[in-house]
Amino acid sequence: MNILRKPFRWSYRNVTLYLIGINIAVFILQTLAGRVMFQLEGGRISFVQLLALNPILIMKYGMYWQFATYMFAHGGVSHILFNMLALFIFGRQLEQHIGSREFLLYYLLTGAAAGVLSFAFYIISGAYYVSLLGASGALFAVQLAYAAFFPNNLIYIWGILPLRAPIMVLVFTAIELFSGVFGFSSSVAHFTHLFGFAAGFVYFLIRWRANPFKMMFHSS
Repeated sequence: MNILRKPFRWSYRNVTLYLIGINIAVFILQTLAGRVMFQLEGGRISFVQLLALNPILIMKYGMYWQFATYMFAHGGVSHILFNMLALFIFGRQLEQHIGSREFLLYYLLTGAAAGVLSFAFYIISGAYYVSLLGASGALFAVQLAYAAFFPNNLIYIWGILPLRAPIMVLVFTAIELFSGVFGFSSSVAHFTHLFGFAAGFVYFLIRWRANPFKMMFHSS
């Protein structure tokens, strides 16, 4: 059997809650270390800058860990609150469906891939001094998987507007694409969200030999 497609034995270990706990712990550390500075050759950087994905720091100082750590750092209370709420809503049910080890692999790989693709995009576009942080890349991949495995589930946007999960994914994709093209100067990393979708799509093709969009819209 191809090692890339070898399934894990199913188990459920509340990985979603652990991920939420790690994100909260990192955010607390960010808050406590807000004024702590680290000396580098040619300047100083903050604790958040050590964790966030900064193209110039990766290229100049080889801080490759940022491809993983950026997804555990957040820019404020509302940022982490909304991300962790989304992780709780979509992540727990997805984890129960595919198993904790598969879910953790999916989450970390798609999040890191979204970071790598964002890094390449920033380099190509000349945005060397961008600081990218937040779990959104991985979360958009989680939402893609949620919609593929639970295509008939209703998601209530703002608690009142019901949308089937696949429609939600298409709407979010369209919003991010529009925002990315016409709002590149925004502080929101719209293309990272799209890269999260793309990473999830490739994971489905390679790992599960499945097209998530066919799963979403296959007539029941």
